[in-house]
Amino acid sequence: VQLQASGGGLVQAGGSLRLSCAASGRTFSAYDMGWFRQAPGKEREFVAAISWSAGSTYYADSVKGRFTISRDNSKNTVYLQMNSLKPEDTAVYYCAAGPQLGVTLLPYKYWGQGTQVTVSS
Repeated sequence: VQLQASGGGLVQAGGSLRLSCAASGRTFSAYDMGWFRQAPGKEREFVAAISWSAGSTYYADSVKGRFTISRDNSKNTVYLQMNSLKPEDTAVYYCAAGPQLGVTLLPYKYWGQGTQVTVSS
């Protein structure tokens, strides 16, 4: 499966962005999906994940209550709605797909190219 992330940009603190990740190739609805981010000089970290049926979602504590992950299997797309953005949310955001839902990088076999999110103070 190929993943294409988009929707990043520059936003002021307190603002919102919605990231999208479009999938092509194998059956999108068969995969659990995750969003991760990587800030300069830091390791890639988990942000949010959603099961193939959208019945289960998980969030990192740092984004809980501000970010919402969702998916539309008819459009082969997963979304990350980001509200109340903070400067510490600045990072490259990656979407990922895998056969098992998880909050670490390990279960995810396919990765998108990343989209830059910059939050100014």
